[in-house]
Amino acid sequence: MIIAIILYFLLAFVLMGRLLLYGVRPTKTLAWLLAIFTVPVGGMLFYFILGRNRRKNKFYTLKKTKEISKYYANVEDYYSKLDNTKNSTIPNAIKEHIKLAKLITKGSKFLPSTGNELIPLKNGKATFEAIFAALEKAEKFIHIQYYIFEEGDLAEKFKTILIEKVKKGVEVRFLYDALGSRTLSNSYINSLKAEGIEVYAFLPMKLGRLLSSINYRNHRKIVIVDGIVAFTGGINVSDKYITGDPVLGKWYDMHLQLKGTIVNSLQAVFTMDWSFASGKDNLLNTKYILKHSTLGKSVAQIVASGPDSDFSSIQQLYFSIINSAKQYVYITNPYIIPGEAILQALQVAAMSGVDIRVLLSTNSDSFLVKWNVRSYFEDLLASGVKIYLYPDGFLHSKVIISDDALTSIGTANLDIRSFEQNYEVNALIYDSKITKELKQDFLNDCNKSSQMDYQQHLKRPKTDRLKEGIAKVFSPVL
Repeated sequence: MIIAIILYFLLAFVLMGRLLLYGVRPTKTLAWLLAIFTVPVGGMLFYFILGRNRRKNKFYTLKKTKEISKYYANVEDYYSKLDNTKNSTIPNAIKEHIKLAKLITKGSKFLPSTGNELIPLKNGKATFEAIFAALEKAEKFIHIQYYIFEEGDLAEKFKTILIEKVKKGVEVRFLYDALGSRTLSNSYINSLKAEGIEVYAFLPMKLGRLLSSINYRNHRKIVIVDGIVAFTGGINVSDKYITGDPVLGKWYDMHLQLKGTIVNSLQAVFTMDWSFASGKDNLLNTKYILKHSTLGKSVAQIVASGPDSDFSSIQQLYFSIINSAKQYVYITNPYIIPGEAILQALQVAAMSGVDIRVLLSTNSDSFLVKWNVRSYFEDLLASGVKIYLYPDGFLHSKVIISDDALTSIGTANLDIRSFEQNYEVNALIYDSKITKELKQDFLNDCNKSSQMDYQQHLKRPKTDRLKEGIAKVFSPVL
């Protein structure tokens, strides 16, 4: 017993050293030190699961080969060109948001791309019709990646098309998150593998690395066909996007179809995840890169980040959009757990006269998340942020629009988990037409919703306040 206690405290002091060397925020470091030294075994166990700083201890790095450099071609050169706003090669849409473009280029290593055709897909039906139509036309390769891939009618449709295509010589690669898609059966996976489809799980739930990986999930949703057309956004593969949910009703979500050279950036994201999950570098090849394509007029930029990225690029994206807005920022997101930086940005913008509106569902798919989200309502309302509760079904979209100029559509929620612990990907769109279209949709949804009243909210029961307080403790891990 004495030996066990001595070993425990020795390990605790080792962890204390790691926290002091690699801790991110003083408050977080102090909280973990208190947990480790005051909660025997449990505090240390939770630290191993939730507390390690992945920005200092990276899961993986991608080989710096000539092939992968094609994805990030001349990032530094382009960054230096952004300093010259008179440069005629820089689109006006970028010049008008030069600081944001530089931020994303420097932090996420993806360049703005011109000449793209971007189509917002505003529900599950439209999304899967577009995806299946694209898959049917595949001639060279199909790359698929999902956080949640549930068996059902949609999954069967995917399987039918993928097997048909691989028999015709199309390369098919399928990547899923081991925790998010934990209900995906071995029989389904084996039926794909048996036909020659390459299938891998991201961070599989293996005992040896369970503690180090369970809290860090791949939340991305990516489909790429022949390097020509791609899809990303908030929609997972689940029949509830078509038939609804018996508890929450209809699920509303936003996806995005992309054509043009912007697809290369999504291909780079998939390549990095594939390299890590499969151990293969077979996608580091220029045949997966679209050389030249001008299909539309939209300028866009991919923003990707994860727990081992150098910077929390998506958090920086949201922060910058809110901070630089002059007229309005409209946010649709199911999980508003912003953390200190984004909360301050929203409050400062609202108090400065910017029209800040947040739209989310009255109901939630998680009791704990629901009350955690509501724990921020009082601070937001007090500063003038307008909150609208949508009464019908469940809004799962992750969309931010601003000043009739900028739109972000992607996989990242407005919460600490998406900023710090998940692998996420968003598309930043510099396009007034798309932004104005989505703005009108947002305002229509607000008209269907109930706007919260600050004074009325202050009168909520103490039991609600208690639920909020308890739930808020779990903000960093939800």
